[in-house]
Amino acid sequence: MKVKAFDPKGIDNARIIFKGRIQYMEDAYEALAGADCLLIITEWNMFKSPDIERIKSLLKKPVIFDARNILNPVELRASGFTYFGIGRP
Repeated sequence: MKVKAFDPKGIDNARIIFKGRIQYMEDAYEALAGADCLLIITEWNMFKSPDIERIKSLLKKPVIFDARNILNPVELRASGFTYFGIGRP
């Protein structure tokens, strides 16, 4: 498994914890290019209203795991995404 990560505030701490085991990106969309899925594990405001079509065009398959439940599952599924939220049906 390869992990590409972006976090506007926590990337410096991630570098200390994970060292070179993951790839650190400078842009959220850059991290999605060619990825198998998107995993959201932080709830920064910038992640709450993403460009859904851009995300869809960058991912290999439109799959989102939303561990913070910050996105609208109805909207995403209507746009063709497979969406998984923590504690959501």
